[in-house]
Amino acid sequence: LPSPDPVALREAYRPLSVTYSYDGQKHTLGDYLARTGTQGFVVLDGRDIVFEQYVAAGRDSLFQSWSMAKSFTSAAVGIALGEGFIGSIDDPVTGYVPELKGSGYDGVSLRDLLRMSSGIQWTETYNVPFVHVAASLGYPLTELAKQQKRGWEPGTRFEYTSMNSFVLSWVVAKATGVPYHVYVQKKIWGPAGMASKAYLGNDSNGNSMGYCCYYATDRDFARFGLLYLNGGKANGRQVVPGSWVTRSTRPSAPFNQGYGLQWWLGEDGGFSANGLGGQLIWVSPRYGVVIVKSTLATVLAEDETDAAFAAVAAEVARTRARVTPP
Repeated sequence: LPSPDPVALREAYRPLSVTYSYDGQKHTLGDYLARTGTQGFVVLDGRDIVFEQYVAAGRDSLFQSWSMAKSFTSAAVGIALGEGFIGSIDDPVTGYVPELKGSGYDGVSLRDLLRMSSGIQWTETYNVPFVHVAASLGYPLTELAKQQKRGWEPGTRFEYTSMNSFVLSWVVAKATGVPYHVYVQKKIWGPAGMASKAYLGNDSNGNSMGYCCYYATDRDFARFGLLYLNGGKANGRQVVPGSWVTRSTRPSAPFNQGYGLQWWLGEDGGFSANGLGGQLIWVSPRYGVVIVKSTLATVLAEDETDAAFAAVAAEVARTRARVTPP
């Protein structure tokens, strides 16, 4: 449900002249948005919405997050840790979900779930469609998690595994004693000042997916990025522990410097929540900018996204100097 105290975003649109070079060619922001089939695009300069565009959608449209949800799950873990429901991310997952004893997750730490190094025998492009369809048809994700097998030594390499994120959402539910979606409502959605309703996908057995499927407005996705840009604070409240924000948006393992704890890491201290088909919450502490992009599904121009977004952020910072009184 919407927060009773939503974070106010001010419509302060201004012209952004964005060009960037990629692979030896010059591009514009308009060209990038058209080629990627972008349906929703929001740029925040702090609380100011400086650019906003929708195609076949609007500001009230609920967009599918896909795996951007993983970063919300990370936040829920960090809050539960801060509240003492979780003792340490080095605890074994079976300490919170004993149902996983004897499965491939037996002996795996929460840290290795968070940094995608669980050792589960998993191929994302093959396994996640099966799991997603099964859950959509009402097969319990808890049963699917218990069926997972060990494939390699946890903590030794990076293997992107959506089932890890579901297990983390299961940990949150078991540790806190309330369903995952209830905990998210009470500890993230409300306190972080989200202005609109949202839907969380589930397996029809009371288990939120955790790895995907938040349906929300782009402005609320932007508020989540703003929450992390501000060190976990919203409306003067510490929603996510500041230490967790820092910890989860830094390299989590020597074998992968580009991934934190359910966040992707970029250059200059930037980080992002990424979803299938080009969904993004992109945060730049360097420039103080948050960018949200929603699309039906495309991989076109995916490799140039960081170049395009960095150019947008730099232009926001450049034009900020012109509109800020001396």
